Amino acid sequence: MGYKIEVNYEWCKACKLCAWICPTKAITSDELGRPVTHEEKCVGCLRCEKICPEMAIEILGSEEDVRNDVSAGK
Repeated sequence: MGYKIEVNYEWCKACKLCAWICPTKAITSDELGRPVTHEEKCVGCLRCEKICPEMAIEILGSEEDVRNDVSAGK
């Protein structure tokens, strides 16, 4: 576990959707609503990346690599 979570804070509108949808709390929000990442908790499910309306979040590694890791139990 532990995928690299990259946030483009210039694009982020602090909507908190990424923190809301994260099943492992790998993304939380600070007092202003900006994402705070906890990469050691990230399982690579890509929910944050897909829900972000500003496309400000990216889980590094190809989607196929992430899906293979998740299905293999990593």
